[in-house]
Amino acid sequence: MILSDIRHYLEQRGQATLADIALHFDADPDAVRGMLEVWVRKGRVHCRRATASCGSSCSQCDPAATEIYVWGRAAGDTAALLPDGCEHS
Repeated sequence: MILSDIRHYLEQRGQATLADIALHFDADPDAVRGMLEVWVRKGRVHCRRATASCGSSCSQCDPAATEIYVWGRAAGDTAALLPDGCEHS
Protein backbone atom coordinates (compact mmCIF):
# COMPACT_ATOMS: atom_id res chain seq x y z
CA MET A 1 0.00 0.00 0.00
CA ILE A 2 1.35 3.39 -1.00
CA LEU A 3 -0.09 6.90 -0.91
CA SER A 4 -1.29 6.74 -4.50
CA ASP A 5 -3.24 3.54 -3.71
CA ILE A 6 -5.12 5.35 -0.95
CA ARG A 7 -5.68 8.32 -3.27
CA HIS A 8 -7.20 6.09 -5.97
CA TYR A 9 -9.39 4.29 -3.45
CA LEU A 10 -10.78 7.53 -2.01
CA GLU A 11 -11.13 9.18 -5.43
CA GLN A 12 -13.31 6.27 -6.57
CA ARG A 13 -15.41 6.13 -3.39
CA GLY A 14 -15.49 9.81 -2.45
CA GLN A 15 -15.31 8.90 1.23
CA ALA A 16 -14.62 5.88 3.42
CA THR A 17 -14.19 5.05 7.06
CA LEU A 18 -10.75 4.29 8.43
CA ALA A 19 -11.96 0.74 9.09
CA ASP A 20 -13.03 0.28 5.43
CA ILE A 21 -9.71 1.57 4.10
CA ALA A 22 -7.70 -0.61 6.49
CA LEU A 23 -9.79 -3.65 5.54
CA HIS A 24 -9.45 -2.96 1.82
CA PHE A 25 -5.65 -2.77 2.07
CA ASP A 26 -5.38 -5.47 4.76
CA ALA A 27 -3.42 -3.03 6.92
CA ASP A 28 -3.38 -1.82 10.49
CA PRO A 29 -5.72 1.18 10.98
CA ASP A 30 -2.95 3.17 12.70
CA ALA A 31 -0.65 2.67 9.70
CA VAL A 32 -3.44 3.74 7.33
CA ARG A 33 -4.22 6.77 9.51
CA GLY A 34 -0.58 7.84 9.28
CA MET A 35 -0.70 7.68 5.49
CA LEU A 36 -4.02 9.53 5.39
CA GLU A 37 -2.50 12.30 7.50
CA VAL A 38 -0.14 13.06 4.60
CA TRP A 39 -3.16 13.75 2.37
CA VAL A 40 -4.85 15.71 5.18
CA ARG A 41 -1.80 17.97 5.56
CA LYS A 42 -1.82 18.56 1.79
CA GLY A 43 -5.50 19.54 1.98
CA ARG A 44 -6.63 16.74 -0.32
CA VAL A 45 -8.43 14.70 2.34
CA HIS A 46 -10.66 15.85 5.17
CA CYS A 47 -11.45 13.84 8.26
CA ARG A 48 -14.93 13.78 9.81
CA ARG A 49 -16.68 11.97 12.63
CA ALA A 50 -20.03 10.25 12.02
CA THR A 51 -21.63 12.09 14.97
CA ALA A 52 -20.44 14.34 17.72
CA SER A 53 -20.44 11.61 20.39
CA CYS A 54 -20.14 8.35 18.47
CA GLY A 55 -16.94 6.52 19.29
CA SER A 56 -16.11 8.69 22.27
CA SER A 57 -18.74 8.74 25.04
CA CYS A 58 -20.39 5.31 25.14
CA SER A 59 -17.39 3.36 23.79
CA GLN A 60 -19.67 0.89 21.99
CA CYS A 61 -18.63 1.98 18.48
CA ASP A 62 -15.23 1.16 17.04
CA PRO A 63 -13.53 4.57 16.61
CA ALA A 64 -12.13 3.39 13.25
CA ALA A 65 -15.70 2.90 12.04
CA THR A 66 -16.70 6.47 12.91
CA GLU A 67 -13.58 8.18 11.52
CA ILE A 68 -14.53 9.11 7.96
CA TYR A 69 -12.07 10.37 5.35
CA VAL A 70 -13.40 12.43 2.45
CA TRP A 71 -11.44 13.04 -0.75
CA GLY A 72 -11.15 16.45 -2.41
CA ARG A 73 -14.23 18.51 -3.30
CA ALA A 74 -16.56 15.92 -1.81
CA ALA A 75 -15.39 17.16 1.60
CA GLY A 76 -17.68 20.18 1.30
CA ASP A 77 -20.71 17.94 0.81
CA THR A 78 -20.60 16.26 4.22
CA ALA A 79 -22.88 18.44 6.32
CA ALA A 80 -24.43 15.35 7.94
CA LEU A 81 -21.06 14.26 9.28
CA LEU A 82 -20.30 16.11 12.50
CA PRO A 83 -18.08 17.57 13.75
CA ASP A 84 -15.38 18.65 11.34
CA GLY A 85 -11.95 17.16 11.98
CA CYS A 86 -10.57 14.08 13.68
CA GLU A 87 -8.42 14.18 16.74
CA HIS A 88 -5.81 11.50 17.31
CA SER A 89 -3.84 10.74 20.41
